[in-house]
Amino acid sequence: MRIVIAGASGLIGTHMSAAFRDAGHDVVSLVRRGPASSTEVRWNPAAGELDPKALAGADAVVNLSGAGIGDRPWTRRRIDELLSSRLDSTRTLTRAMRQLDSPPPVFISQSGANYYGDAGNTVLRENAPQGAGTLARICGEWETAAATAPPGVRVVLPRTAVVLSRSGGALGRLLPLIRLGVGGPLGNGRQYWPWITLPDVSAAFLFLLNSPLSGPVNLCAPEETDMNALVAALAKALHRPAALRVPAPVLRLVMRDLADELLLASQRMEPDLLSSAGFTWQHPTLAQAAQWVAGKE
Repeated sequence: MRIVIAGASGLIGTHMSAAFRDAGHDVVSLVRRGPASSTEVRWNPAAGELDPKALAGADAVVNLSGAGIGDRPWTRRRIDELLSSRLDSTRTLTRAMRQLDSPPPVFISQSGANYYGDAGNTVLRENAPQGAGTLARICGEWETAAATAPPGVRVVLPRTAVVLSRSGGALGRLLPLIRLGVGGPLGNGRQYWPWITLPDVSAAFLFLLNSPLSGPVNLCAPEETDMNALVAALAKALHRPAALRVPAPVLRLVMRDLADELLLASQRMEPDLLSSAGFTWQHPTLAQAAQWVAGKE
């Protein structure tokens, strides 16, 4: 397949591009700078600029574009940037598709588990309602923008969980502390954190390229866990203690709204559609995931 990826330079995009190529696919990356090779095409999503020819003949378009959620404090300006970076890129892609006589048949456009907001202990399958909060609103508008793809295009909206990787990602700041033995759960630790390892994210997108699934798809591991269990598993795999809990008031003082929505919110998400479609996880259990993160697999 010929696959065009927007957002290929990030943590997920870099791994995914390599996984797609290893599977025998041709990957074209959309970049904001001058192209460095024939596998790159320049675009400017903020200005809505993309030559539709870049998508001509593609079998699928994968959209991972968007400013980092936890990279900076949530000022009003930053929140606007989080939303606009996602909507601009998605609308630029769908607009280019609509200008083609034969648009790519598949459009996989990233969303997030935060679509469900803070849902407590409620089990969240794909038909669960949209939650409240900034991130839920961003995910909802992001998905709506993806739905403007031309008729006949199969649109898939992976609501991706917390991605566990050996460096960077959601555990980018917590993992080094755990390695040093000074990490611990955030808040009371009873909030559900849906999770998935980085290799399983790439494998799931590969699966979705050829599966008949469309619309929202919960992208998480089948084993649910709360923050306490997640940190304990990582600490055990790294042979480190993890007793230094960070109280919620401290997190709110340091991170403001970001703490409640990104760290303390609870999403008991279940990968109902992926499971039913026959997807096989490389790391289906937290113990296996922790061993992989610790480099022991």
